[in-house]
Amino acid sequence: MPARFELHGIAFSGPTFKVGLMLALAGEPFDYVHVNMMQGEHKQPPHLSKQRYGQVPLLIDRNNGRHLCQSAAILEYLADSLSRFGGATLEERLQAREWMYWDFDRLASHVYRARTIRLGIRPAGPEVLEFSMAGGNAALKVLDQHLAGRNWIVGEGATIADIDVYGVVAYADEGGFDLGAYANLQAWVERFESLPGFKSRKDLLPMESRAAA
Repeated sequence: MPARFELHGIAFSGPTFKVGLMLALAGEPFDYVHVNMMQGEHKQPPHLSKQRYGQVPLLIDRNNGRHLCQSAAILEYLADSLSRFGGATLEERLQAREWMYWDFDRLASHVYRARTIRLGIRPAGPEVLEFSMAGGNAALKVLDQHLAGRNWIVGEGATIADIDVYGVVAYADEGGFDLGAYANLQAWVERFESLPGFKSRKDLLPMESRAAA
């Protein structure tokens, strides 16, 4: 019997990693479909017919045929569908959503951009890298201060806010950010990576399609 979920993405993609990580932490096996973005597969009709934005990730829920786009929206859907990591109360749910929007606006854009520049994927001038480093470090400082005296971003347990933000922080070193400057953030990373079911991005997302184990 095939797995309930089918995830389409590429190993390089932080947003794809977020979704795969959510499924792993929830104990949900998934079939993985590698999208060769280097050859433009994400802009071809077969992918566009399922993912309207021509991006990754794409998650297919075989239980109901839904095709889901945008990593934050997918995380919210999975939290609702699986009753995991959604927050213990309405207040926690609202706060988790707020941090996910903050992540997209203040953290992910800078970290991901710095990473692609340093890896030579999207060349840009030094002023762009400087802007991204300044913005990323400012966001990391906000997160570090928020985590002082806290185990998790929201409430007493890990939520989709933690999953979403970790899916950016995991790439910070490749962007040139020094996480050693943020003690509270480093402690949170260690707690997160100790969660049952956690897998690193290299273990979770291969460079080829793979059926669920």
